[in-house]
Amino acid sequence: MMKSSVVAAILLALALGTGTAFAQNPAAPSKMSAEEKKAISKSCIDQANAKGLHGKERKHFKSKCKRHGGKAE
Repeated sequence: MMKSSVVAAILLALALGTGTAFAQNPAAPSKMSAEEKKAISKSCIDQANAKGLHGKERKHFKSKCKRHGGKAE
């Protein structure tokens, strides 16, 4: 009886430890300030305007541009 309660306690501890390990966000949060994000977004919008993009093409371009820090490829 004592052995099974020890095993149960160990399994419970492992389950709780594993749960908290998986709960952590592996991607680091962005360290950019709001102003930096706005500047990147504005740059991408200006580039999309210069290219005359509309609709899905514009949305795709802006998304890709923002991922690359405001630099179009």
